[in-house]
Order: sequence, then structure tokens, then C-alpha cells
Amino acid sequence: MQTLVLWDIDLTLVDYSGIGRKWYAEALANVVGKQLDHLPTFPGRTERSLAKELLAAHGFASGDEEVERIFAELEAIALAARTSLPTMGRALPGAAEILATLRGRDDVVQSLVTGNLPALATYKLEAFDLHHHVDFEIGGYGSLSEHRHDLVEAAIAQASAKHGVSFEPRSVVVIGDTPADVEAGLHHGTVTVGVATGRHSVDQLADSGADVVLPDLADTPTVLKALLH
Repeated sequence: MQTLVLWDIDLTLVDYSGIGRKWYAEALANVVGKQLDHLPTFPGRTERSLAKELLAAHGFASGDEEVERIFAELEAIALAARTSLPTMGRALPGAAEILATLRGRDDVVQSLVTGNLPALATYKLEAFDLHHHVDFEIGGYGSLSEHRHDLVEAAIAQASAKHGVSFEPRSVVVIGDTPADVEAGLHHGTVTVGVATGRHSVDQLADSGADVVLPDLADTPTVLKALLH
């Protein structure tokens, strides 16, 4: 049986702390000419949720057209920063090793469930040469919905269609650093793995209902066991 592993990116695989605030401040200024004076909570959120909140909080319409303008500006800002990203963050310990290990297995498909836009997800992972290991084509991205569980649903459907396999819920592993990641997986009955490398502790992730909670990804055999057993 194949296992579908769906990774979060920020503070699970890589750490670009502060970059979201910086990029949204630039995007808001460039699109609507407004300085950022409302800072949303970022962990576990999707880009669609964040863009809508920021536009509304600053007194602007937050429909699809306005949100897409913010998305386009975020993509332009990220593209301009693409070559500098290796100096703006870091790959978290063990991320490269576990991604490479899973890529080498015939019984695993790995992709993403991330609040990022597809382009931002690509740039953030390629900065540390992690992009080779995941199938971006079947990921669930933050442009899709305000609700993270919709991203999980999309990723499972796309992976099933591409591989001709019906990925039943318990053959899917959702892994991330926030209760929102865990809750999105639980919504669909998947296996959920919390990683305490972000803003939430081991206890908080356990309390959110995660099947397994890891302190980090540094111990590859332990992580492998958590994901596949």
C-alpha cells in the first residue's frame, strides 16, 4: 500500500521567520498604498485567509479580485527575492534527510499541504535544494481556500487521480508544526504528525489531537517510523 505524506513548509521544513510580515507589508503598500498597521497571526493560516483579513482590516474590499492582486504582488516580491532566500532563512535540522529518504521509497508519495502560494512554496524549498523531493503538482496550496482542510482534500484528490490509487484516510499522513495542520488532517481522518519546531509545544500539539508528536525532524529513523508505522 502506498502512503501519501503531505508536508507543511514554514517552521516544519524551513524557517523564514519574519518574512511573511515583510512581504505582506510590501504587497499591501504596493497594491493599495497603505502601510501595514494590523498584524495577523500567521502560523497555520492560508494566504487566502491572510490576504482577506489584511485587506478588510485596512478598510479595503476583500473579494476574489482584490485578493488576487495581493497574490500577484506577493509572487513578484518573492521572485525578486528568490536568489537571496538562502540568506533569509534556513532548512530545519533533518528536513533534507527525511525528504530524501522518503523520495527513495517506492511505497511513498510526498507532496505539500501549505498555506503558501505555489510559487512561494517552490522558492522557499529550492533555496535549500529541498524541492526535488516533493511533487508540487499534487499539493494543496493557500491560494485555494481560507480553510486548511480544503487543501488536504485537494491534495488527496490530485494524488489519487495522478497515481491511480485511492488514498484512504489512514494511508495519508499530514505533518506540520501547528494545531491547524493537525486539525486539517483530523477533519479527513488522516494520520496526523505534529512537529514542535514552530510556535507550539509538544504538549499543545498533543492536545490538538495529533497521532504522533515529534520535537523536530533531526532523528531520521524516528521520523520515518512516525510517518510510516
